Order: sequence, then C-alpha cells, then structure tokens
Amino acid sequence: MFMHLKVVFVEEGMEDFVVYCDASISGLGAVLMQRGHVIAYASRQLKPHETRYPTHDLELGAVVFAFKIWRHYLYGVRCIIYTDHKSLKYLMDQPNLNMRQRRWLDVVKDYDCETLYHPGKANVVADALSRRAESAPIRDVCLRLTMMAPVLDTIREAQAEVVISENRKRERALSQKKHDML
Repeated sequence: MFMHLKVVFVEEGMEDFVVYCDASISGLGAVLMQRGHVIAYASRQLKPHETRYPTHDLELGAVVFAFKIWRHYLYGVRCIIYTDHKSLKYLMDQPNLNMRQRRWLDVVKDYDCETLYHPGKANVVADALSRRAESAPIRDVCLRLTMMAPVLDTIREAQAEVVISENRKRERALSQKKHDML
C-alpha cells in the first residue's frame, strides 16, 4: 500500500499543536496537526495481548502512543488532544484506576495538554489510521518531515528565484508586445 502526500507542511514554531487519536480493535492511529495543517501521521497494529484491553484503555493507549512518537514536538508546549472517547476527559479525576492506567497517566501528566471530546464520525483520519490493515508483521508506522533551517532557506531561495525568473519572462513578453504594436 502506497501513500501519496500532495502537500507537505513544515511546522512553524512550537505552538498550536493538535493531536487527533483513535483506537480500534485492530490498531491505534493518530494525526499531529498545527494550525489546520497535517504535520505527521502515525499508526500501528495492536499487539496480541493488547487486543484484550478494554476500550477506554485502548483509547488512552492511543494518546500515549502519540505522545511517545511526537515527544519532540509536544513536550513542554501546550497542546490539545481530541479523542472520540468521552471518559478520557475525566480520567485524571478517577479514584480507582488499574496499574496500566496509572502508568499511562504518569506519561500523560508530563505534557501540558487539554483532552477534548471529538465525535467518532468527525475523527475520520485518526479512525482510518487505527483501522488500517498492515501487510507486514506488527510494526510502527510513522511519517514525519523535519527540516532544518538551512534546508528551508535553500527552498525559499529557490522559490524566490523562480518567481523572479517568471517576472522577467512576463516583462520581456510585454515589452515584445509593445514593440510589435509600434
């Protein structure tokens, strides 16, 4: 299965990150966005023992999965987590948690995030990633693009050169038309 990315967005600064997470009976999926643009996708199949987890544990597992993969983006910055499981919003206040939930909440507490409910029908990308069939053995799939400042500067310079070149061509064409009219 091939994935074609038509538009690539490079993160700008370290704020306004939004993570959409979802879990299904077959996998975990997450999308990292910034200002409405996708920065990265991630998904993985469930391990055999994880298939027996209750739904709320799987949904929390999807959040932890996203935090571990995108730690370099999310650690130390304010972010919003959207999930289609309402109970995650109130999990921090629950008195009775199992050991897995306590361990995972320790990971979540390291991040400055707000968890919000996002209906499952609206959470289509993360939902699709969590249900995506893998042809290979269980493995993590993460697509991301990180560009260093010199690479970005080179890209911007090349784009500026193209604009200048196109403007010169237009000017030559206009002057040729004026010359032909005389």
